[in-house]
Amino acid sequence: MENLNYGDMINLLAVLAISAAVAGFMAGLLGVGGGIIMVPALYYAFTILDFDIVTRMHLSVGTSLAIIVPTSIISTKTHMEHDAVDFKMVKSFGIFILAGVILGTFLVVNLNTPTLVLFFSIFAFMIGLFFIFLREALVENPKKIPELVKNISGVIIGFFSVPLGIGGGSLMVPFMRTIGYNIRKSIGTAAATGILIAISGTITMIISGKIIDNINTPFSFGYINLLGFIVFVPVTMVMARLGAKTVYKIDKKLLSKIFGTFLIIVSIRSFIEYLSIN
Repeated sequence: MENLNYGDMINLLAVLAISAAVAGFMAGLLGVGGGIIMVPALYYAFTILDFDIVTRMHLSVGTSLAIIVPTSIISTKTHMEHDAVDFKMVKSFGIFILAGVILGTFLVVNLNTPTLVLFFSIFAFMIGLFFIFLREALVENPKKIPELVKNISGVIIGFFSVPLGIGGGSLMVPFMRTIGYNIRKSIGTAAATGILIAISGTITMIISGKIIDNINTPFSFGYINLLGFIVFVPVTMVMARLGAKTVYKIDKKLLSKIFGTFLIIVSIRSFIEYLSIN
């Protein structure tokens, strides 16, 4: 790990703090865990710290999931104050999401960093397109779907949440809107589901990093980096509550397009990173 001068350290902390603020705010506002922002920010930080390229993206994903735990709790608590969380939905989805998380962790452990970066860039691009063009249009005609389809959807949401380092809200919110939930209930319930995904994902990333792969990266426990966690959590917890309160005061259509555009930029930057390390 290279030595950082004073300027590098200030730059690093500034990037982490700003990313944490944006991630936390978006977590509360859109029902996304903020991981889609945190993962590239953490990857940048770990690059500055010269962490091993072999495990750099894995640490970014795992640390993001750990950060989402308190962020999702704060966001969910705020949405509960507005009766916007369907715990029956969370409970019925639980076992299937857990199954998906376990499968997703298996995928992450068996992907190398360049492939994992490529995976992230592709899905960030797809999610960005969804927020720009389809988020509202998709849910104009809600549909009733069979229980089997709902259960399979739970596995899929859990599965993709781990390699993306997200709380599942980017997938859960549009799914719930499609089956007829209003936007506020969808966001609140997605935040609650994010707690389950983040806790189970954090545990599996610790186990896979500490026990299976025997990772010994500085300031880390398994695939969870404690430095990134300590910097992010205080900021994201405050901003998640602010974002959740803002849900009830802002034009979400415009915000969805802005957020989608941001994700497109993030995905392109991630793809450039993939080309440079591959």
